Amino acid sequence: MASASIPAYNSSPLENSSSQNASSESLKMEPLGDVTLLPGEERVIDKDIIYICPFNGALKGKVFITNFRLYFKSDGDHVVVLDIPLGAIGRVEKMGGASSRGENSYGLEITCKDMRNLRFALKQEGHSRRDIFEILFRYAFPLSHGLPMFAFLSQEKFDENGWHVYKPMEEYRRQGLPTDKWRISFVNEDYKLCDTYPTILVVPYKATDDDLQKVATFRSRCRIPVLSWIHKENQAVIVRCSQPLVGMSGKRNKDDERYLEMIREANATTKLTIYDARPNVNAVANKATGGGYEGDDAYQNAELVFLDIHNIHVMRESLKKLKDIVYPNVEEAHWLSSLESTHWLEHIKLVLSGAIQVADKVSSGNSVVVHCSDGWDRTAQLTSLAMLMLDSHYRTLRGFQVLLEKEWISFGHKFASRIGHGDKNHADQDRSPIFLQLIDCVWQMTKQFPTAFEFNERLLMVILDHLYSCRFGTFLYNCENARDINHMRIKTVSLWSLVNSDTATYINPFYTEESSRVLYPVASMRHLELWVTYYIRWNPRIQQQSPVEQRFRELLALRDQYLKKLQELQLSDSSPSAHLSNSSTPSAASPTQHITHLHTPF
Repeated sequence: MASASIPAYNSSPLENSSSQNASSESLKMEPLGDVTLLPGEERVIDKDIIYICPFNGALKGKVFITNFRLYFKSDGDHVVVLDIPLGAIGRVEKMGGASSRGENSYGLEITCKDMRNLRFALKQEGHSRRDIFEILFRYAFPLSHGLPMFAFLSQEKFDENGWHVYKPMEEYRRQGLPTDKWRISFVNEDYKLCDTYPTILVVPYKATDDDLQKVATFRSRCRIPVLSWIHKENQAVIVRCSQPLVGMSGKRNKDDERYLEMIREANATTKLTIYDARPNVNAVANKATGGGYEGDDAYQNAELVFLDIHNIHVMRESLKKLKDIVYPNVEEAHWLSSLESTHWLEHIKLVLSGAIQVADKVSSGNSVVVHCSDGWDRTAQLTSLAMLMLDSHYRTLRGFQVLLEKEWISFGHKFASRIGHGDKNHADQDRSPIFLQLIDCVWQMTKQFPTAFEFNERLLMVILDHLYSCRFGTFLYNCENARDINHMRIKTVSLWSLVNSDTATYINPFYTEESSRVLYPVASMRHLELWVTYYIRWNPRIQQQSPVEQRFRELLALRDQYLKKLQELQLSDSSPSAHLSNSSTPSAASPTQHITHLHTPF
């Protein structure tokens, strides 16, 4: 049976790490196998333990816990390795009691946020699990114990500072802003207008800062309609916001109505299309809690379209069902019906379909407003995916980083609440895989347009791994305001520092640059597929890399080898043709050349 160790293809927390001298306490412990600790990472405990591997059975070995990771290595010839950032742990529970009967019935059960569960067994005598349980619980959930997250302890250094990737003014200038119709406003520079919005906002030129203050009183969480993206040719815009505070009595706000009219007039859109991400019934239900939607009577020059994307609770339950069918075992006999019962791909389809409608409307010259309830979950999915379809810049490696920084991090997607970084409350109803869905949708697009994206699947997996790991500050906290208060840019390292210090790892070899092409993926169940290399990657029987991409990389390497040899010959002799025929030139059929054998995945 294949080893259950993490494949090299996956984003390991060890990637690009630098060595560090162990603390004096660590020196008392056994060597940590082949692991190099990250700068700032310290050993806490190591213990003999049994890993109940779902693929290889019970394996004796040693578990090491640092302030960043849980690392297990089995004994014997057939080595199995686990290397898990503590931030990826969602739940730690005791399994069995002192009186439990049966082999390996006493130990710990660990539920991870990255689609896997782990079971460890210990000897039953002498409370043998107490120390490891308490330490694991303490370091996996530091915020619940008054401890700092690892990102604040890390001392990693990279060639590039990833915090400089996104500069709002630069990005708006790239889009051609400001114009005679749109202006830059600093009304929120101290977060007093809206504490979950960024400090720099783009608003209609006619709207005064006083107008913005009045509109804020009528929008949930004061998240007013602001520009996200403008089409350079037709000047149509994507505007994002939260729901209007209509309530059961059907309240109106003349300032809000006039403000949306300014947005419509900015490029002479006949009807301003408002895309409400929610199902109609949910939007109506939100009236009971003071929310609601834009009614035809109040917003006469607007059309309202509901996109039927379900809320965070539905998405959380869907992912739970998906996890049940992909880990630890995939049941071949009922795979399609099991996958359908999770509704996961159905939700992906609705998100993609909504984004396609937004992109198509803007591409045809009509401005749009996008919102859900509070404008930080489904809204971010729709705006960022539509922008990815419309703007090829966001399909580059750095452009994609800017897109995530802008639409998700800067505009206040609640990463801390949705992921639960460092928090022991695994049953928190605010948790939901909204950002995971976004990355899944991006992956679906890369599959349908394999030459359109400069970055590869590995980047998407690294982003998701560090969404949970707490190794970088990029996805910590709920909004820019909270990050400023906690001095994120000074005290932590950005994920983009890692990525941009090793860009070759994340480049798609099939990429062909196209500046003006709009991508319209097919959002039908027949064209969507489960992202196997992410969701089922912990199963050792699953092929981890596309054989086509792997072979293409080999051919590129061979080409580079030929070009290098050619340059050497040209330098050594002014008449290189005399040397090109000699036997020193590497041959594609050379018996000494290493050829990787490709295996078809099951």
